[in-house]
Amino acid sequence: MDHEHEIKNCASHEASCSDCGLLNCYRQESRFPDFCPGESVEKEMIDGVIARYSGDEGDAHAARAAAEVEGLYYGKLTRVEEVLAFARRIGARKIGLATCVGLIDETRLFSKILRVNGFEPYAVLCKIGSVDKAVIGIEEELKLRPESFEALCNPLLQAKMLNDWKSELNVVIGLCVGHDALFCRHSDALVTTLIVKDRVLAHNPAAALYTSGSYYRRIMEKEQNL
Repeated sequence: MDHEHEIKNCASHEASCSDCGLLNCYRQESRFPDFCPGESVEKEMIDGVIARYSGDEGDAHAARAAAEVEGLYYGKLTRVEEVLAFARRIGARKIGLATCVGLIDETRLFSKILRVNGFEPYAVLCKIGSVDKAVIGIEEELKLRPESFEALCNPLLQAKMLNDWKSELNVVIGLCVGHDALFCRHSDALVTTLIVKDRVLAHNPAAALYTSGSYYRRIMEKEQNL
């Protein structure tokens, strides 16, 4: 039984792109599966999105810049260099850095790199405002160090400060899961990520996927009580 038939026989599963073994949308060298979400999209919706990519507004400028960086430098530049290349192509000089306190050394180094390359960086630490977690109802046992002052992460204030500074591109450096989502929601400028925090795997979260059949096979266990 092939993968597509397995999906069809699972009545409770709503198939999506992760279930596709054909990936025909990339180069159109095969066919689209019957459940392809893209095939069900109305032409008017696709045309509307393409119009946004094709015009002169911010989305179009960013889309073309991203495609140019990909086309010129795929597999050639580091992520640090790609951020610089993208920022130049969208005309962003003021670069906001939304950083975790635990990655401040990395942020300092990236700031130096930005300055050397003609950009103006401005970093806002996750603990900005220095408000104890207990103020928003976090119980003491959920602190990393119970019964002590421990500032909450403050992605909304990080976003507000960078918005007020009029940053033209914001870069996330190691914000916690969820805090990064809040920051992106409230950022006025485009947001890209330089470092995804994963303390267990040296900030390489994909390693858990690559080792899910061996060292981290617990990830495949059903209904983990997390």
